Amino acid sequence: MNHSFKLGATALAAILALSACQQKTDAANKTASGVQASAPAAANGLDTPTKKASYAIGADIGRSLAQMKQNGTEIDLNAFNEAVQTMISGKEPKMNEQQVQETLMTFMEEQQQKSQAKQAEDAKDNVAKGEAFLKENATKAGVKTTASGLQYTVKTEGTGALPKATNVVTVEYEGRLIDGTVFDASKNHGGSATFQLDQVIPGWTEGVQLMKEGAEYTFYVPSKLAYGERAASEKIGPNSTLIFDVKLVKIEKTPAK
Repeated sequence: MNHSFKLGATALAAILALSACQQKTDAANKTASGVQASAPAAANGLDTPTKKASYAIGADIGRSLAQMKQNGTEIDLNAFNEAVQTMISGKEPKMNEQQVQETLMTFMEEQQQKSQAKQAEDAKDNVAKGEAFLKENATKAGVKTTASGLQYTVKTEGTGALPKATNVVTVEYEGRLIDGTVFDASKNHGGSATFQLDQVIPGWTEGVQLMKEGAEYTFYVPSKLAYGERAASEKIGPNSTLIFDVKLVKIEKTPAK
């Protein structure tokens, strides 16, 4: 049984590691989303700790397999389920431990290469789409473009002083891709966000310094002023042009220490 558990743990770790490699995400930048209330466990038949834990493990593995499928990785569920049942029952597996390790290593290397190729393709595609969007957007009424390439429109002018890059500011915001997909919003984080202005993406550092308290702007941020070639989250791919609606709520009187 110890041998079976070792093989099972190795396979599970490999699956989860592969899924993590293929997801276009930086956990530190992962955006929040609404969480649906779950039905009572007993109503779903999950009325014991063992059932709940077992379901949670299955859901976690299933989520990883679903992500792999979305990224073009084919998984034979019949073979997968057969291997799981074999290891749990203590029967002799069709592959020894060395074969399992070698197969997983080859599989992961192949998927990593596919993932890198797809990311490179996405990066090239996003550059073209972003440039076309910004070129057209620059011709629209009310759109201003700075020397850096940052574009913005003014919805509401504020009052008072302008912030400096070293100031701490409080803002309300919504972030979107150029196709309209919302990837983040301050309402998902308690209603507002507070940060030192020179600790965020360059487009924000530059753009918010144009605003006074109470102002509401929309920023159209070229990828070079956003996250560049890095895929910042599952929704923000490499070289993505981003759109932000921003309201400057408050400027701190003293810079952050």
